[in-house]
Amino acid sequence: MSNQKNKGFSGKGYYIALILCAAAIGISGYLYYQNNPVDPQLQSPTIGVGSPNSDDIQAVATHPTVPNGNTDPNPTTDNKKPMQTMLPVAGETVAGYAMDCLSYNATTRDWRVHNGIDIAAEAGAPVCAAADGTVYTTYEDDMMGSTVVIHHDGGYVTVYSSLGSELSVSAGDKVIMGQTIGCVGNTALLESAIGDHVHFSVSCSDKAMDPLDFLKSE
Repeated sequence: MSNQKNKGFSGKGYYIALILCAAAIGISGYLYYQNNPVDPQLQSPTIGVGSPNSDDIQAVATHPTVPNGNTDPNPTTDNKKPMQTMLPVAGETVAGYAMDCLSYNATTRDWRVHNGIDIAAEAGAPVCAAADGTVYTTYEDDMMGSTVVIHHDGGYVTVYSSLGSELSVSAGDKVIMGQTIGCVGNTALLESAIGDHVHFSVSCSDKAMDPLDFLKSE
């Protein structure tokens, strides 16, 4: 009987001791935080690694920006004047420039773009350089026949095709406006239905342009 009482007392004493220890820990923690308050910034859920503070926001707001559509802080104006030309041969323009629409080709019997103008003239009539420049190359093109290519200042290029096989210039020659470079022929298989004529084109930076826009004013 006495053994059971001692055993029951021992169990109650264990729980009482455990409660006293927990109370002591709680009191110690309360006294510690009272004497060592936590920095409020460390408790804020919006402040952390990489979070902006007031200084960062101000820096972003005052950072200079480039206006839309102008990525160059020092823009320059292109003052290059368009090249002035003359027609390479006197005659009737039988096919016009057509790169933004389709033009009917009587030889191939279909509709296609046309990067120059076709000038009908008498076979053997002299064909002249449309402007001062340097002959870049001469060659026989499978589709466009006997061809002369002349480079000009400002990146402009003029091309003369369907010429007669006898040319008056060769690569590297300097030519002036009006100087004979060949004669009218009908060597362009792609335009043979036109008859004797010159196919004349103008381009700049590989972009085709309407040759009539460059004619020299009298």
